[in-house]
Amino acid sequence: MTPLSILELGRVRQGSDRRAALDDARTLGQHAEAWGYSRLWVAEHHNMAGVSTAATSLVIAHIAAGTKTIRVGAGGIMLPNHAPYVIAEQFGTLDTLFPGRIDLGLGRAPGTDQMTLQALRRDPANSENFPNDVLELQAFLAPVVEGQRIEAVPGSGTEVPLWILGSSLFGAHLAAELGLPYGFASHFAPQALDMALQIYRDRFKPSAQQSKPYALVGVNIIAADTDEEARMLATSQQMSFADMFRGKRRLTQPPIQDIETYWTPQERTQASQMLACSIVGSRATVREGMEALIRRTGADELMVVSDVYDQAKRLRSFEIIAEIAGIKGQQQAKAA
Repeated sequence: MTPLSILELGRVRQGSDRRAALDDARTLGQHAEAWGYSRLWVAEHHNMAGVSTAATSLVIAHIAAGTKTIRVGAGGIMLPNHAPYVIAEQFGTLDTLFPGRIDLGLGRAPGTDQMTLQALRRDPANSENFPNDVLELQAFLAPVVEGQRIEAVPGSGTEVPLWILGSSLFGAHLAAELGLPYGFASHFAPQALDMALQIYRDRFKPSAQQSKPYALVGVNIIAADTDEEARMLATSQQMSFADMFRGKRRLTQPPIQDIETYWTPQERTQASQMLACSIVGSRATVREGMEALIRRTGADELMVVSDVYDQAKRLRSFEIIAEIAGIKGQQQAKAA
């Protein structure tokens, strides 16, 4: 069975607050661990009122402290926003506290707008240094070598697993060249998915970390008892995309009965393109969609986004997905 993982954005819901969003993420991690998910990642975004994972390493620590076995990590750290040395210290600390459970996915996009990038004191041109920054970070996480004068403490010798993340062909080329696992952000930018996976697999060079290609594919999945209920739950995410096109920064909104009353035809077209890699429906619909996506992509792992307003229904969505995939109960079986 193809492993399943979760991408968490710490969504802040209308009528709730940021602390609740962070605690909900931790609760999700606890349930995901019991349901057999392989990992839970959080993503770095800045200046977004509805997303609470800007201080990514701190959120990872919060989730990891509330769980025991599930891998927790960044999906991802936007490396041009940071000095590689600082990220090595942060993730070396996380691995020291939670050994063998930390992943470090790396992206080269800023994860924010240009004004916020200035507030971060970062130069947009930093993205051009991304390949070298990845190598520098990898070196700081490696064992110290003779004559090395700068050491990441904690960090050196932890060899936290690195992943290259992306939504274009650039990341596919880099992941293949460096021999690292690759995650494609098809949950919001699916257009280049098939070509990126082909490039990655065709050009992959084995490395000390990874002997063969390993491709993770992002997918939006909202599961419910009926197709109708799932489609209604999905309107919260659809409204978020429409708001983004309008330049609004709102909290996650409760679902509505008819999304056509909310967005314009143009917004619908834009959102449909960005959300093309989505599976929304009952068990039968979701099973069919997941099987089709795995056949199409040959994904080694699916990373699921289930952007549902109500926490209980969101948890239920992830539970149904785990049941469909046959992973639920695997963790308890391993422990036994």
